[in-house]
Amino acid sequence: MDNHCRTMLCTAGLVFLLTVAAEAGVGPGNSSSLCPEAKECLQFDTICKTSGYEVRHYGPSRWVSTDAEALFMEVGTTVAFRRLFSYITGANSDGAIIDMTAPVLVKIPAEKRLKPTVYTLSFLLPSAYQENPPIPTNEKVYFTDMPDMTVYVRSYGGWMLSLTSRLHSHLLKKDLNSVQASYNSTYHYGAGYNSPRRLFHRHNELHHRHTKELVEKIRPPEEMVSASVRWSVFAQTRLALFLMDTCVHPRWSDHITA
Repeated sequence: MDNHCRTMLCTAGLVFLLTVAAEAGVGPGNSSSLCPEAKECLQFDTICKTSGYEVRHYGPSRWVSTDAEALFMEVGTTVAFRRLFSYITGANSDGAIIDMTAPVLVKIPAEKRLKPTVYTLSFLLPSAYQENPPIPTNEKVYFTDMPDMTVYVRSYGGWMLSLTSRLHSHLLKKDLNSVQASYNSTYHYGAGYNSPRRLFHRHNELHHRHTKELVEKIRPPEEMVSASVRWSVFAQTRLALFLMDTCVHPRWSDHITA
């Protein structure tokens, strides 16, 4: 990729990050999206993409969550799924029946061999319940507010299992390390977009959240910052250039996809 193309990509990423609106990212699903089975789906904007992963921006969103401790992810998420399904089918203060959304999100801590792990399963609340969802009747069910964030995403098919999750986390981290990307390695998220009834053509994702350590590392001397607005623009500019560089790094320049 020549310098002109790289500059154009970085400029596009910069404009995107400086203008993106921080709104709750819940919108309609459809047959051409990742959510053909759900009425509403978590929305995002793609910053850039390579053959191995993509960089996305998500706005703030609210989820209903529960924790389950288990030796294997499959066992923990089964217990957690039943609790959350009860919540959306009436086990709440309003007795409301709440539509299922996509994806279902599971927070997976860094691997602990042969030790029980706490897995957090979350359902995305529909747009009608993002502001004032009914209170769960089960004390083990609670709400999680996800902040505005940038995420590295690797997609794969089949079923989201402990083995496949570890494999794709390893592959994604290998790709990110090769371009010196900054990400949270203490946990990752698994995102499942299909119901258990769908046996084929399934879509799963593995998410590593981008960390903002880079912003601190490239913070200019205090005398250069006369106002918080100037610093905000500076930080977002450098962050945009860095994120785009993870997609147009020389090692990946031959694998950029549209």
